[in-house]
Amino acid sequence: MKSKIQFLKQALVVLALMVGTISMLSLAAHAAILNPTDVPSSVTESTGGQTSLRSLILTIVDYFLGFLGLLAVIMVVYGGVTYVSSAGNDEAVGKAKKIIMYALIGIVIILLSFVVVKAVLGAGTATE
Repeated sequence: MKSKIQFLKQALVVLALMVGTISMLSLAAHAAILNPTDVPSSVTESTGGQTSLRSLILTIVDYFLGFLGLLAVIMVVYGGVTYVSSAGNDEAVGKAKKIIMYALIGIVIILLSFVVVKAVLGAGTATE
């Protein structure tokens, strides 16, 4: 019973962090729309739309990978808090180390995919 309550608490914390992150990202997007002087001129036209399908896809992938990166960093912090609060319990220490290790692997994968996407989609953007 105690493990179910602990799992529910952890799930609620992760859900709250995800909702907060999505809210912050949407606020940043609205701020960019309301204040278009902060947006680079290569991204928008005078009408406010994307200049090409490639740049639209690149923008969407950038935001998605940024969100995943932020989520991975949050998981590293969560693993660190779990590690510190394990109080010498070997099972909790092992769980925390796994969380940190998988989150760091996720960060590496996200960074590599960011580089690949920039190389593939960004290659033709400079010529347009």
